[in-house]
Amino acid sequence: MKNVINFTCIVLFMTCSYLVNAQIPEKEKQYLIDFNKSTVGEQWQRKWDLKSDPATWHGVEVANGHVVGLKLYRNNLTGAIPNGISALSHLKSLNLAFNVIEGELPKDLFSLQKLSSLRLEMNKISGTLPQDFSKMAALEELSMFNNLFQGEIPDGIGEISNLKTLNLSSNYLEGSLPKSLEKLEKLERLELFGNKLAGAIEVDLGRLVNLREIILSYNKFEGDLPSGMATLSNLEFVQLQGNDFRSLNSLLRMQSTKLAVFDSDDEFLNLKFGTGEINRTRIVDTKYEDAKRN
Repeated sequence: MKNVINFTCIVLFMTCSYLVNAQIPEKEKQYLIDFNKSTVGEQWQRKWDLKSDPATWHGVEVANGHVVGLKLYRNNLTGAIPNGISALSHLKSLNLAFNVIEGELPKDLFSLQKLSSLRLEMNKISGTLPQDFSKMAALEELSMFNNLFQGEIPDGIGEISNLKTLNLSSNYLEGSLPKSLEKLEKLERLELFGNKLAGAIEVDLGRLVNLREIILSYNKFEGDLPSGMATLSNLEFVQLQGNDFRSLNSLLRMQSTKLAVFDSDDEFLNLKFGTGEINRTRIVDTKYEDAKRN
């Protein structure tokens, strides 16, 4: 009887192991192989053994028989992200930050309906941002700072209703802020440092009630800063310097009691809200966080 029980346990264990390590669909595996080739996998710091189970490959996360994560942060990826990434239809997290990826993003990247985190910062990705984000309702984090993106921030970005972090700093984006941004009521971090964005800000910033960080420094914004910004009670980190704002007087009534950093070209406001810290940009903090979060 004991032997029968032991045999049954072994069978159950082997069955469970098989289910856990079951091969992903062939189309998902093939895309990963194509991705490896397109980004010069033989030069990666942590390479893949393409003869082994994809679930064992560095940065590949598999759950319920599908690829749900691709995290190849700081792994010496070069080349371009190949078309066909929609094959990874269960992907929830894509982190390719701090590599040397070039070229434009595949259009089908923005059709991944389950993606909640997209991090492509510190690469050399070029092109423009897509107009349509309607399929990305699950996205909470969009971080693509320090790339070569051009053109305007599309109005469609307001469709990402669950977005909490938007970081497009240090690119070559131009034009005005799309008014659709005010629909992102869950947004906590808005970071647009060091672009060529210009004109008056027509966005009702007061609607972004969860905003903790707003980084608009070193652009070409002008006119009066929207008065609604003063009502944001959760603000902790504000950088507005290096623009052509006519007036920041609306911030004299700032309601937030949580400010840790405040930088602007108005010395009176800097004294009123400043913390005495050396001026710094959110970019510096982000690099530090990325090193911890990978």
